[in-house]
Amino acid sequence: MVEQDVRPPGPYRLPPAGRDGLMRRRGGALTRLLHHEGEPALVHAWALPSAVRLRAAAPSRATALAALERMRFGLGLDHDLRPFHRRFRRDPLLGPVIRCLPWLRPVRRPEPFEALAWAITEQLIESRRAAAVQRRLVLRYGRPSPCATWHDAPSAAVLAARAPAELEACDLSAGRSVALVRAAREVAAGRVDLAAAEPYCRRLHSIRGIGAWTLECLALYGQGRDEVLPAGDLAYLKLVGRLEGLGRRATEEEVRGFFAPYASHAGLAGTYALRSRAGGVNHPGRGRAGVRW
Repeated sequence: MVEQDVRPPGPYRLPPAGRDGLMRRRGGALTRLLHHEGEPALVHAWALPSAVRLRAAAPSRATALAALERMRFGLGLDHDLRPFHRRFRRDPLLGPVIRCLPWLRPVRRPEPFEALAWAITEQLIESRRAAAVQRRLVLRYGRPSPCATWHDAPSAAVLAARAPAELEACDLSAGRSVALVRAAREVAAGRVDLAAAEPYCRRLHSIRGIGAWTLECLALYGQGRDEVLPAGDLAYLKLVGRLEGLGRRATEEEVRGFFAPYASHAGLAGTYALRSRAGGVNHPGRGRAGVRW
């Protein structure tokens, strides 16, 4: 067993448990099963007055340490928002959210393949239904703990060995089932390295059903690339349409243009902008004759 006390840079709150059944809250702690080189590690995280304590139990110290590293990434414990806050604290759109919710972070996935697989399951589908599909995939194909109480997300190797029809039985559409199996085979065979920033994109993009939005979700939530915005997300199309007074949904290019001033922080800016509308934070809109910056 290995313990770490982590002091996050700036304000921090533990995220809620996920709806896919992977991260669960037990007695005030978040618990998640992870794997490293085939070995399981059960990781717990709970808040202390000035830090977050992590505890990993695994067959080996190397697996425990690797799991702690991935849990730190998934929880955003080392995600330093202070440069973003300093730069945009007076921004008319983001400033009120920065002041009200300074701990807000994108909800990351501990492993890049998990982010890719879940993005595929979430394409063109209502979020609750997507979460139900993910729970079925976890229960049927996820990696269980020795006691079978906990499950990790399915590995690329496991999904690569599935027939698309098996994933359809989890209520995933036929097209997305084929895309997920093909993507898993590329990763499992080593033809795609999801730890790389860009070179994998062309190979994954050639798979029918995997487009810019899916790869941008992988970059933001699976690789921690704050500059990447999933511009084709319906939430952004609606948000920019309202803020710009278009009377319709914005196009993907209009969304990219709207967030262009945030440049290397576009993904963070999108996360904060969505919360400002959903949370009712008062801010001026950016209409055609609105504030410019």
